[in-house]
Parts: sequence; C-alpha cells; structure tokens
Amino acid sequence: MEKHIGKTSKREKWVRASPTMDKVCPTSVTDDVPAGNSCSACTGNQSCHTVISRTKLMTKLVKRGKPQEVFAIFDSLSAEGHRPTLVTYTTLLAALAAQKKIRSIPSLISKVEETGMKPDSIFLNAAINAYCEAGDMKGAMKILSKMKQIGCKPTTSTLNTLIKGYGLIGKPDKSLKLLEVMTEEDNVKPNDMTYNILVRAWSKKNISQAWNIVYKMVASGLQPDVVTYNTLARAYAQGGETSRAEAMIHEMQKNRVEPNERTCGIIINGYCSEGNMNYALRFLYRMRDLGVLPNLVIFNTLIKGFLDTMDTDGVDEVLTLMKQFGVKPDVVTFSTVMNAWSSAGLMDKCQDTFNEMENSGIKPDIQAFSILAKGYVRAGELEKAESLLTAMSKYAVYPNVVIFTTIISGWCSAGKMEYAMRVYDNMCGVGISPNLKTYETLIWGYGESRQPWKAEELLLAMEENGVIPEENTIRLVADTWRSIGLIDEANRVMDSIKNDRNFTENVNDEDLDGNSKPISTPRLLSPDSNATGIGTPQVVPRESRLSIRNISARSSVVPFSNRCGFGLRQFIVCRMQLFSKSQMSGQLVHSCKAVI
Repeated sequence: MEKHIGKTSKREKWVRASPTMDKVCPTSVTDDVPAGNSCSACTGNQSCHTVISRTKLMTKLVKRGKPQEVFAIFDSLSAEGHRPTLVTYTTLLAALAAQKKIRSIPSLISKVEETGMKPDSIFLNAAINAYCEAGDMKGAMKILSKMKQIGCKPTTSTLNTLIKGYGLIGKPDKSLKLLEVMTEEDNVKPNDMTYNILVRAWSKKNISQAWNIVYKMVASGLQPDVVTYNTLARAYAQGGETSRAEAMIHEMQKNRVEPNERTCGIIINGYCSEGNMNYALRFLYRMRDLGVLPNLVIFNTLIKGFLDTMDTDGVDEVLTLMKQFGVKPDVVTFSTVMNAWSSAGLMDKCQDTFNEMENSGIKPDIQAFSILAKGYVRAGELEKAESLLTAMSKYAVYPNVVIFTTIISGWCSAGKMEYAMRVYDNMCGVGISPNLKTYETLIWGYGESRQPWKAEELLLAMEENGVIPEENTIRLVADTWRSIGLIDEANRVMDSIKNDRNFTENVNDEDLDGNSKPISTPRLLSPDSNATGIGTPQVVPRESRLSIRNISARSSVVPFSNRCGFGLRQFIVCRMQLFSKSQMSGQLVHSCKAVI
C-alpha cells in the first residue's frame, strides 16, 4: 500500500503487525530518501549523531514500557533523510517483541538486507526473542536456521533465548533436547544463565527434574547461585512446601551462597499464603541472624497475611517492627489495611486508616479510592461512595471506569436507576468511556427494576460508544423481558443471536467455496441518519466480528442489526416509544416498519 505525504513522492511500505490487518503498526520504512533531504553523514557511511541519539531514546522507551512510542521516532529518522543503523533496527525488533507483534519481522529483516546491511547475531537474537515472547517457537527456529544459512554463528545468548521460549510455552523437555543439540552441533557453551533458565522451566512442572538440572550444572563445572536457589525455593513455596524452601538455606550456606531479600521474601510469602503466620513472623526474626534486613515488600506481605486471618494483634506487631527497622509504610501498606476493614464492613475503621495515611503525608492513589468506593457500596452508603468522585480531585487523582462502574452497581442494587444513570452521565461527561461491564451492570439494574425496554435501549448507547455486546449481554437483555413474564420478547431477543450465527456460518461456507458474491448492505434511515441514508455505527456481536475477520476483503457483510429487515435502532426506539405510551398496560404490538 502506498501513502503519500504532502507533495513529496516518497513511497512507504507500512509494516503490518496483525494478521487481520485491522490495526496497522505505525512503522514505515522508506525505500528512497527524496533528493535534497538526505543526511550527508548517513550517505557517506559516517557516524550520525542524530541516529545515535534517537536510537538511544528508542532503547529507553522500550525499557520504560512504552514501545508504541518507538515507531514514531523511527519514522522521523527516515522522513528527515537519515539511514537507521543495524542497532536502530535491533531496537525496533525489541519494541515489536514487547508488543508481541511478530508478523512484521520477516519484512523488517528483508528491509535490513535490502539496505546492504548484514544481520548480525545480536539482531537475529532480538528477532528470535520476539518470536519466543509471543510463544511462536516455529518462527524462532526459522530464524535460527536463517542464522546458520547466512553464516552467522549462534551464540550462548541464542541458546538461552530459545530455552526460555520453550519454557514459556510449557515444553521444558524440548529445551533440554535443544541444549544437547546446540552443544554438540554448534559448539555453543552453556553458562550459569542457561542452567538457571532450565531450572525455572522445569520447576513449574517437575521439581525433581529441576534438581537434576542443578546436578548437571555442577557436573559441567558451574556452581548454582542465589538465582538458582531462589527459583527452587519459589517452586516449593508455590507448591505449599514452604518449610522445604526454608530448609534450602542450609544447603545454600554450605555452598557459600548467602540468601538475599528475595530469598526471604519468597519464604515469608509462602508461609503467609499457607496461613502459617507464626512461622512467617518467626522467620522475620530469623532474618536478623541471616544478616538480611526486611524491606517494605516483606512487611506489606506480613500485614496482608495477618489481615487475611483477621489477626489484628499480628498487624500491630508488624507495624511496631517496621518502626524498629526504620521502614516507613507506603500507600500499599495503608491500602492493604483499608481493604481488610472494607471487606469486613467496618467502613469507619477503613476511613480512619485513609485519614491516617493522609496525615502521614502519603498521597492516596486510585487503588485507595477504589477500596473506599467498593466499601461504601457494600455498606449501602451510596452517597458517600458517589461523593468520592469529587473528593479525588483534591489529590489530583481522577476516577476511572472501575470506580464509576462500582458506584453505578450500588445504585442499581438499590433499585435507584435514575441515580445510576446520573453517575453514568457524569462518567461520559468527564470523558471516561463506559466499558462492557458498565453496560451489563446497567442492563441488570433495569432488569431488577422491571424496565426491560430501558435495558434494551442501552444497546443503542453501546452502539454509539463503540462497545461491542457479547452473547452474555444479549442474554441479560432477554432475561429482563423474561422477568416480567414476556417470554415472546425474551425469545425474540435470543433469536437475534441464533440468526446471527446462522448468517455467519452461511457467509463462511460461501466464502470457502470461492464463488461467493459481494453481499450488498441495505441503507437504513435511522433517527440520526442524514439524507444520504448513512446511519450511525451498527452493533455487531463479538462472535460475528471474529467470523467476519475470516471473510475475504472483497465481500461486504450485512451486520446483524440490519439482517432482520429493519435496523436495530428503529426496532428498539419503536418499542421504547410504545412502552412509554402504554406504561406496560397491554401486550406488545409490532407497529413499526423500517424505511428502506
């Protein structure tokens, strides 16, 4: 696909990162730099400070978890006449790996080769890592084959990445076989990281086999380190055998490996998960003998453990120990205590903890306010819950869709749908987009208040806000009709799902035959339509959307809102008007016709 920018004739190949091509990865690679717009340093194969600085910026963005911003920087290099280096392309691969967008990797490798650069082991290892992170080991092994074809020798890093990949998809046996093959055929020497990755892969499935890897590690002349032992300790703790994890400390010390904060954190978290708080607290005191000071994460874990067992004395002891060790509580500490009081229905104590956090100079975050909102909703104090929406602004914290939906659910449970819709309108007014959970909560609320026509009207709001109803959403609407005894209306709503499935299957069958003709979409006049007959966006259930992706691009598909002979919008609006006039005094009458 070609894209022209301004008046230039620059041609760009857009690298697509999705097989369905419903979202284009904003990464373009320029074939030709327009005359007069090229960098003399890049053209002369000299070091370009612009390319170097922007490549460093791209690397920082990947490390900060913002890979989506990398593509714009890459595009700017080409647009300004610079030639990206192999390091730049390697960083671009890292960004693709972070987003698990692997479809564009072959095109990217081809582009590197077209520019006259030879991919090195670092670049190809980055490509292998991208496939491994996405769980595509076939793609990763293809890159390994390409490495050998172009004379690029696999490295220990290559081996480690592939072993990690097989571990991620739960196939450590293939990791072990790969180790044997690459050691013999490619003369790749494993290191301590290689064995640690293998130990981690096996510890998730078979702790005995993980120990066998440790023995192989020792036989190869390498010694297990603190990472090795921490991996085994975590496996024991997650398996409910924290006492065996603690017993490993003796093994570690015998091999001159000292436990660290992570070792102790794993053991304490294990005891807390088992509900064995006496052992957890005992081990905290033992940490002094081990020469390891407990950190904030360990104290927060202990506090949560004691709160889960409703042991307030234990919480007080931990808070006292925090002062002794000079560790100050953070927002997580206070939020953990707040959540315990909230879950117990003790909102006075929950609010007191919030106030204590504020007095300590710790700024509450969105999680703290979410805990308060959920607690007040549980306690039926809905006015206090709603007041949080304005109180948050004092701390420069702004409500999200979760808090809004929580408060909406409270009003729905109380049967006060006008208040629920007030919060919904407030939500939309401040620019927060409702999600599927929001709408399903409102639909359920209208069902409880015996207003099914209002529930069905929400499908229009979903349509306008681009939220796709799922099958469960439609079932909720049908249940609202069923709750007032109108079984025919409930069946009518459920039939829309059946009809949509049948339509999708028919379209797929025709498309597989290869002889399907384009399906024309009738234009419908809705209340929001203009004179051309182009209506607003139409509701397409997720099942339909998924199946439509497999239909050839040359076919235009009729959405389910149109296939019943008249649009969903007109259908709902007519029923809404009918019910508002009849006030449910009589049975439904199908009195509206579509204007085609």
